[in-house]
Amino acid sequence: MLDLPKRLFWDTNMDNIDWDVHARFVIHRVITRGKIKDWVTIKAYYGLKRIKQEILEMRDLDDLTLNFFSRYFGIEKEQFRCYTMRQLMPTPWIY
Repeated sequence: MLDLPKRLFWDTNMDNIDWDVHARFVIHRVITRGKIKDWVTIKAYYGLKRIKQEILEMRDLDDLTLNFFSRYFGIEKEQFRCYTMRQLMPTPWIY
């Protein structure tokens, strides 16, 4: 079991999380809501290669997180699935 705070998984029973099977879910919660020490924890457990692979396949990342990891890994935003999904489904204008 990873030493991550329960506040990250407020809607889930942490005893039922399979840290390997649900890696994308865990990584998403940490990169969008976690602190630096949580990042260090998942980086030590999953490794940068696995984290990069999972982030590239995530369907929803906010702009700040997307920009950060685009620069962190040196990957163009167009290679992220969330960026492609956003282009396919533009949001309507709010007047």
